[in-house]
Amino acid sequence: MALLTVSGSPHVQSNQSTKKIMWTVIIALFPALLVSIYYFGIDALMVTLTSVVFCVGFEWLIQKYILKTKTTIGDGSAIITGVLLAFNLPSNVPLWIVGIGALVAIGVAKMSYGGLGKNPFNPALVGRVFLFISFPSKVAMSEWPLPKPLFDSSISDALTGPTPLLALKNGQVVDLWNMFIGATGGSIGEVSAIALLIGGLIMLFRKVITWHIPVSFLTTAGVFSLILWLVNPSEFIHPSYQILAGGMLLGAIFMATDMVTSPITYKGQLIFGCGCGILTIIFRSFGPMPEGVSFAILIMNAVTPLIDKASSPKRFGY
Repeated sequence: MALLTVSGSPHVQSNQSTKKIMWTVIIALFPALLVSIYYFGIDALMVTLTSVVFCVGFEWLIQKYILKTKTTIGDGSAIITGVLLAFNLPSNVPLWIVGIGALVAIGVAKMSYGGLGKNPFNPALVGRVFLFISFPSKVAMSEWPLPKPLFDSSISDALTGPTPLLALKNGQVVDLWNMFIGATGGSIGEVSAIALLIGGLIMLFRKVITWHIPVSFLTTAGVFSLILWLVNPSEFIHPSYQILAGGMLLGAIFMATDMVTSPITYKGQLIFGCGCGILTIIFRSFGPMPEGVSFAILIMNAVTPLIDKASSPKRFGY
């Protein structure tokens, strides 16, 4: 009798391979990376490279010397974790903090569960939240480097300012166009809406993701925030700003769509996206912090098994 070996998710029946999928995602992240380098300079590149090197290095060391299994750093998953972790950090964060975040993302959130396909939570978000809680004076969203376009010497590298979300909460005026192109303060990879949308279209075209999670995430967040804004426009942020500001697009397109930590059915993905959108606006509108995407996605990661169970079709004759 032949023995069947059941591997970890994602279980995708297509000509795609894990390596092809991961490298497509890496390519889709490039527009946002290029924009971040343009506005934040060499610091953004250094944080990203540091994060990638640490993530790849920790995964190799853990697999080779602790798990004693075949190393899989060539599949690109550790690179994606490194890039996404960096995209959730400011460009002026100390590099030793980036290394700690990479260790938590790979060692705790990924490899302690057995590696790719077995981790219940998005590793990059776990690393980011750990840093947010552990080093609030250096990572919290209070003062972030202001964008300085390359070759523009009129702006000092040392100037910092609030992110658009924090500025909006404080009643300040924020330019929507600047948020669309990326000329605002914020995390390295979250500032440019157009770059993130281009990356999302690349993944949709390559069938790496489907529309269900991003659309349900953004639509739910937009409708919920619109209701709150109509009730009290002086207290709550307009939905157009909610969608473009902070990590909303980065989370909806690149984080929530992670195959391993999101539901497998289309119905489940719609439920997952709606939950992320509602939680994000609740955290942003009623919580003590201006952002909430990371916490919303991690909470929905935790209930993904329940969503899968509730949304999976019944077997014939069951």
